Amino acid sequence: MLGGGGVLGAHEVGMLRALDEAGIRPDLVVGTSVGAINGVMVAADPHNAAARLAELWQDGVLRQAFGESLFGRMAQLARTGTHVHSIDPLRRLLEETLPVSRIEQLALPFQCVAASVEAAAARWFSHGPIVPAVLASCAVPGLLPPVEVDGEHFFDGGLVHSIPVGRAVQLGASTIYVLHVGRIEQPLAVPRRPWQVGLVAFEIARRHRFIEEMATLPAGVQVHVLPAGSNGRAAELSQLRYRDRSQVSTNIARAYQASTRYLTELG
Repeated sequence: MLGGGGVLGAHEVGMLRALDEAGIRPDLVVGTSVGAINGVMVAADPHNAAARLAELWQDGVLRQAFGESLFGRMAQLARTGTHVHSIDPLRRLLEETLPVSRIEQLALPFQCVAASVEAAAARWFSHGPIVPAVLASCAVPGLLPPVEVDGEHFFDGGLVHSIPVGRAVQLGASTIYVLHVGRIEQPLAVPRRPWQVGLVAFEIARRHRFIEEMATLPAGVQVHVLPAGSNGRAAELSQLRYRDRSQVSTNIARAYQASTRYLTELG
């Protein structure tokens, strides 16, 4: 189960490497937002996904979706009035990287979630074309345009399921490994600035459903929340840092080391 969190999704790559080295192989992959990108790569090639994703993240390919200059972003916003990035670079990345075109053709069962604009509800994609489904799950409001699928428009899946443990349970999973971007293990601080109020409120909403689902797990279901190695630092919530690529390698390494220790102690 791979959660959302933008460029912080590099943490999940370190966790995947730790799982791979521990010999833990998935039977089912569930993802949201950037976790849908990482997750579909796992579902497409579970044996080589960790190494391939590390290459993609460290080479900067996954971050090219947000690579425009300030002028380019302002021009995009002026044209659209709703978003600052084109979704075409991410579309091309998926089309060029994935070996198959439909979810049913992936090596492992895969589902990702997006938020329907018209229905104001979650929509789970479990079959059909891969690329539109993953793009819908990743369409961060204000940054990327809503994605149209079968006449319906979708925004980022993190709006409705940031860490969808409950979906994995519904699908019959009895042992779940949660890969996340590190925010849930970091304490929230009381906002001190006007712009922080909305960010903290949104983060509470993001965590609330995950905490509830963890508190109501059915008997016999084991959930392992892999550590990101954040060491109790205050959560970085600023959406202005979504293009910051400076910590990608550090985040991969930190999550790998912390998750390796966790899995070793787990035995």
